[in-house]
Amino acid sequence: MIRSHVAIALSASALALVLLWQLISTFGLPHVEFLNPSFFYAVDAVDSQVPFVKEGSQTGISVHGDLYLLGTGKADITGPVVEINMMGYADPDQVGTGLRQRIYSRAFIVGNVDEPDDRFVYLVLDTQSGDTAVRYGVLQGLANLGPEYAVYKQSNVALTGTHSHSGPGAWLNYLLPQITSKGFDKQSYQAIVDGVILSIQRAHESLSPGFLTFGTTNIAGANVNRSPYAYLANPREELQRYKDDVDKDLTLLRFQRAEDHKNIGVLTWFPVHGTSMLGNNTLVTGDNKGVAAWLFEKSVSGAEDTSDGFVAGFSQSNVGDTSPNVLGAFCEDGSNVECDFQDSTCGGKTQSCHGRGPYFGRNDGGARSCFEIGKRQFEGAKQLYDSLDNAGTRVRGPAVKSLHTFKNFSNFTFSLPNGTIATTCPAALGYSFAAGTTDGPGAFDFKQNNSGAPNANPLWSAVSGFLREPSAEQKRCHDSKPILLDVGEIANPYLWTPNIVDIQLLRVGQLFVIVSPGEATTMAGRRWKEAIGERADALRLSEDDSIVVLGGPANSYTHYIATEEEYSIQRYEGASTLYGPHTLNAYINATLDNIHYLSARSKRGPAAGPLPPNYVNSSLSFINGVVYDRTPLFKSFGDVIAEDNDRVAYTFVGANPRNNLRLEGTYAAVELKREDGSWEKARDDGDWSLTFSWKRTSEALGTSEVTIHWDVEEDAEGGTYRIHYYGDSKAPFSGTITPFEGISPDFEISRGIRT
Repeated sequence: MIRSHVAIALSASALALVLLWQLISTFGLPHVEFLNPSFFYAVDAVDSQVPFVKEGSQTGISVHGDLYLLGTGKADITGPVVEINMMGYADPDQVGTGLRQRIYSRAFIVGNVDEPDDRFVYLVLDTQSGDTAVRYGVLQGLANLGPEYAVYKQSNVALTGTHSHSGPGAWLNYLLPQITSKGFDKQSYQAIVDGVILSIQRAHESLSPGFLTFGTTNIAGANVNRSPYAYLANPREELQRYKDDVDKDLTLLRFQRAEDHKNIGVLTWFPVHGTSMLGNNTLVTGDNKGVAAWLFEKSVSGAEDTSDGFVAGFSQSNVGDTSPNVLGAFCEDGSNVECDFQDSTCGGKTQSCHGRGPYFGRNDGGARSCFEIGKRQFEGAKQLYDSLDNAGTRVRGPAVKSLHTFKNFSNFTFSLPNGTIATTCPAALGYSFAAGTTDGPGAFDFKQNNSGAPNANPLWSAVSGFLREPSAEQKRCHDSKPILLDVGEIANPYLWTPNIVDIQLLRVGQLFVIVSPGEATTMAGRRWKEAIGERADALRLSEDDSIVVLGGPANSYTHYIATEEEYSIQRYEGASTLYGPHTLNAYINATLDNIHYLSARSKRGPAAGPLPPNYVNSSLSFINGVVYDRTPLFKSFGDVIAEDNDRVAYTFVGANPRNNLRLEGTYAAVELKREDGSWEKARDDGDWSLTFSWKRTSEALGTSEVTIHWDVEEDAEGGTYRIHYYGDSKAPFSGTITPFEGISPDFEISRGIRT
């Protein structure tokens, strides 16, 4: 749900861009999701088929599981946590003010022990999505590491995002998501690229033979469908095959080292939007999947069957129409009634319709609900993990294969299953795109379920035509979508969205992974997985029945992938399906046409296809840098200037955190005093309970404050503690960066309470 706020736009030149920014400043932007998300429908239904597994497939552990070359690694990708627009809700007013939880890249390498060049790396980033420029940067960085890393290339590197909406932005390749962040920020981008490369290095260095074991479990209460009206437009006979209108199964793949049978990691797939943290949150987090990964890694730390550096990746799946706001969507206009079922409005307006998480009503930016949704994923995954030796399925078959190609979806012609010729269109976004979703509603009078002539704010009709008036052919191609932004045909000052898309599949044994660049809806993902599974079985690619999972949004960001029936309804997901009504079938066709390259006997892959542009060195930026830091009179950096006696919170004389991202380090720590008088780190800013908040107190003087708050856990060890602040100041004139520290007075904790 990158809720892209429809931006007033750039014209063909930088001057027009500046003028447009003035329009934005004056009129504001409608709140729109780039990514987004239940209604229960069942008639003699069966369980959700995720992953796709044919009836009669092998279950239970097999002692004949094959050996693979396995490695896992994790690295910090936390970019600037202040003064940068957050990526996801695309609200220009949602600017970072600190950190609740560091974000990471988690790398999982699978290779063939006999053919070491046959391998792939699956990456799970705590970001809104994958990205073209980031992937280019990662591939170039790996090439720069020398011949040992030449095995990692375009075909076998899959870069997926957990779809968190609470991470730093300004790192994406195309213009549309850059508008609300005031352009591109190299520091934000480089933190991700460098961290991804480091996670791959760590996974590569840990490579050793091992086993893969697979299992699924049902996760109740962690996701709902936020567009059930569109979901119900799918054929009745198809709906009746499924018990739920979202997939409830979590798929887990365990990585186990052969030499000592220690587990080195788990990789999971489960669909739920990273929108637990609300649009008013300004602290960086990995959202609910970041919580789940943190809880899992913490729970197995030090276990006898677990290696040091265990990595838990909670990957996204067919997330398009899912939501973590499991209590449903209600009108916050005083009526407290459910939002309109068809268009998610309250009295005809979208602004008051909001989804509610499990702890709705707490004034915490969604933090408690976020933790709970993450905890539910963790608990289900951990229970499955603990039962795998008895209830799992070993991955079998020596084949480890991958394929990647680029396709230009601005005009991709192919045959539908019934023989009809279909064509995709240059990317365009419909009016309902500007309506947002129940996870983040839009503005003005845009509504979801707009498949007819729009009756929107006249300003936006004018802006739409000013940017580019879609041709009659473009309108015909997009069919029931009334076009608001003809983004695929605007190239000034550079492309707004991708027309060239990534097509990628991975395979190990009987497990196949669809790497999706867009957010497939629940039913779109089911159809795609089923098509891949049936074709893999028809081609006898594996001795066992195929298992298919879908991960994404990956490699780039191509917004949504809805079914044709959902597209015709033109709620948010359909309006954000970029390439017209045949988008899903185009992806299915492009993957099926190349799946034979995953054969164990295959020695080559498809042609590279047309390369997408890389704007990392040419993107516009209106983001100001740090000028300098100063202290108030008679104060020094790191001095304690305030204490909250009702909770564990201290305020320090601070400096701008953008001076040093402290990657692989921390801005804040809770330290426990030991019997010998030494201090031991008990918490840092990677822990959910510790928050780091920064506030500029004077632009002219360059002064700022940092508040570090520890929400003491009930099971916290009793004893003497202190808060430790790590900062870096920038000197006026010279620009020299100087580290400093601040330490609070000691305080006592007993039974989780400050005494």
